[in-house]
Amino acid sequence: MDAGLIQIAIYFIVLLSLVAPLGSYMARVYSGERIWLDRLLGPVERLLYRLAGVDPRQEMDWKHYALAMLLFNGLGLLALYVLLRWQSLLPLNPAALGPVGPDTALNIAISFATNTNWQNYGGETTLGYLVQMLGLTTQNFVSAATGMAVLVALIRGFTRTFAPNERGIQGIGNFWVDLTRSTLYILLPLALVLALLLVSQGVVQTLQPYQTVPLRQATTDADGHPITEQVLAVGPAASQIAIKQLGTNGGGFFNVNSAHPFENPTPVSNFLEMLAVLLIPAALCYTFGRMVGDTRQGWALLIAMNLFFVPLLALSTGLEYDGNPNLLPLGVDQATSELQPGGNMEGKEVRFGIANSTLWATATTAASNGSVNAMHDSFTPLGGLVPLFLMQLGEVIYGGVGSGLYGLLIFAIIAVFIAGLMVGRTPEYLGKKIEAFEMKMAAIAILAPTAVVLLGTATALMSSAGLSGIQDGGPHGLSEVLYAYSSMGNNNGSAFAGYGANTPLVNTSGGLAMLFARYWVALPALAIAGSLVRKKKVPVSSGTLPTHGPLFIGWLAAVVLIVGALSYLPALALGPIVEQLLLYQGITF
Repeated sequence: MDAGLIQIAIYFIVLLSLVAPLGSYMARVYSGERIWLDRLLGPVERLLYRLAGVDPRQEMDWKHYALAMLLFNGLGLLALYVLLRWQSLLPLNPAALGPVGPDTALNIAISFATNTNWQNYGGETTLGYLVQMLGLTTQNFVSAATGMAVLVALIRGFTRTFAPNERGIQGIGNFWVDLTRSTLYILLPLALVLALLLVSQGVVQTLQPYQTVPLRQATTDADGHPITEQVLAVGPAASQIAIKQLGTNGGGFFNVNSAHPFENPTPVSNFLEMLAVLLIPAALCYTFGRMVGDTRQGWALLIAMNLFFVPLLALSTGLEYDGNPNLLPLGVDQATSELQPGGNMEGKEVRFGIANSTLWATATTAASNGSVNAMHDSFTPLGGLVPLFLMQLGEVIYGGVGSGLYGLLIFAIIAVFIAGLMVGRTPEYLGKKIEAFEMKMAAIAILAPTAVVLLGTATALMSSAGLSGIQDGGPHGLSEVLYAYSSMGNNNGSAFAGYGANTPLVNTSGGLAMLFARYWVALPALAIAGSLVRKKKVPVSSGTLPTHGPLFIGWLAAVVLIVGALSYLPALALGPIVEQLLLYQGITF
């Protein structure tokens, strides 16, 4: 366990040391300042604007910004759906895979367009190379860039003072510019560097067809026929894996995601992929501080995130190292030693061990990233509650690139509003008054994912089609269904496994859940930005609540916790909590 804790400590040290440099760079990108990539990428950026007919100097109000976002994402969703349905007619399909079914294709298209990357299929047995590259990888970039663009628009709502242009528009930026700069100057360079590093570790990147290799030891199939060779799926994986992690997407090239040795072959690749998951969400906190003119504000939000992340990581890690109490009477040695990792190793890769498995599970569900290097379904009940609860907090503990931070800022608005009511003065955040309209939009943003998760779970549990997918009985079966809709309803994408989700009911209801969860948070965030940008800044006074100190950090964390606990505690009590209690009584399902 000591070695595992050292690895976790190194991870945090490296992550936090990169926050300020990357965050400062992104602030310069979004502020239009000159950066070192301008000479190389500036002509490309200007060419893209000319080809698209975009005037980068043209500001948008929040409604036009939102319309542009919805139009772009909708067209991307449609294009991906067509690629999936016409796959058999497309080149670069060496395994001659057929078209994807209508409801499955719709679910996949919605999933990748909304940055959820929920997967109800096996990548190597369902999708050809062209669809993986042109369809999924493209959406990995632009769906992540969409979240970053919405965040920057919200930040401008706080930083800009009331000064409409000659057309009477108080703009929050230009969606096409924010989307382009997020992709061109941030995501693309980072993904290129990470992909090269992953290839150096053995992650596959090729357009060659699947490889047939002889088995070192022959075996037989179910009918007794001899098997002397095996087909190894390969493909252009490294390029997709790099952006799936950096963009908090999570969709794996192969079915078992980052537990596959061609996606994640070494401890170094595992470390790099874990680092990439939280790198941009963490650095965006510093970007926020730089853009609002007070880096303490960004550090305060990052500390609030870690008030959840660190204890929950410790809880999950400790529970997995403790192992399964039902094995103790059988004389099974679960102690960590030089000869064995110890603890609960079910569903985990021996080459990664418990610490790297729980760190990955915690990081990816804190962020809006559905990748896995271990099966969450095999965690102990409370160990599995940790990733489940992190999603249910709203994907704001780091969260997706952009989407996590604008979700947390919505919680910050609620926190200062409640605090203002307590002291009897109009609440303010970063010099802008928080009034009725902002609170209505914040309420919609918080309630929409919660309603989607609980209603989706209830629908599945009340229908025979939904119940038919449950493989395990009792509270664990409930946990599997709750996890599936928590994942889709918070744009995460990971799965508890054990639940047959590739059915018309789950594909359709899950697709709707992903759409609502994405846009009924993004749209209220843009509406808040549009409202705030029309307000004048209020000077700081003795009655202003400091939003960078320990008091506000603790209060913000408390608001997030209270909302999450009140929303989901009854469902969690019927699932993982009661399952843990039964586990200690020797009852399993």
